[in-house]
Amino acid sequence: MRIRRVTTTREGGSSKAPFDSFNLGGRVGDAPEAVAANTRKLAEGIGLPEDHLVWMEQIHGRTATVVDGPQPGPVEATDALVTAQPGLALVALTADCVPVLLGDPEAGVISAVHAGRVGARVGVLVEALKAMRQAGAQLDRVEALIGPAACGACYEVPQAMQADVEEHLPGSACKTRKGTTGLDLRAGLFEQLAQVGIAKIGVDPRCTMESPELFSHRRDNGRTGRFASVIWIDPEEDR
Repeated sequence: MRIRRVTTTREGGSSKAPFDSFNLGGRVGDAPEAVAANTRKLAEGIGLPEDHLVWMEQIHGRTATVVDGPQPGPVEATDALVTAQPGLALVALTADCVPVLLGDPEAGVISAVHAGRVGARVGVLVEALKAMRQAGAQLDRVEALIGPAACGACYEVPQAMQADVEEHLPGSACKTRKGTTGLDLRAGLFEQLAQVGIAKIGVDPRCTMESPELFSHRRDNGRTGRFASVIWIDPEEDR
């Protein structure tokens, strides 16, 4: 089965500043009609019905939820979605946190994960992989894409926070460009994936804080939009 992945940018949408312009986050203070227009454009762009986009509430937890069809709204209290249903697009919204897209093309099982600092620390990626295995995926066949996020050179945190996250997510501690204590969550998540046997791991190198075409909560002082990382199984391949 062909697994498709897309990462949007902030360009080409209907939202006005400071959410300009392709904001897909419905809970950031943007005009609802602008978010709705952007959502329609996303669905049209990937060639799926709008109701086949599946969203998450995203509470910075570690719950992974399996879905088998369109949902009436964002899936409550979850930070990872898993499906084996072709044509169902799983969406992770971010603006510094790490989106991770996972897929086993042979089993036809995919997942979209929202891994912020808290979620990465408590093991949301591990829970997503566990749910994928229960749905029929094999870890040695899973392909992973770690999406754009705040890089370690920019992501400054207190020393105690760094030590706590490093204890739970080894490989994430780093020094920032300024020489202060920092976190590279993508490095920690990469190591976590490798440790469980994921061999095919891609990383989008863009830093949200440094890339103007992406939204960044930290860079924009907390008032900004969200871009989407989307994964789906091509329904045409299933016919």
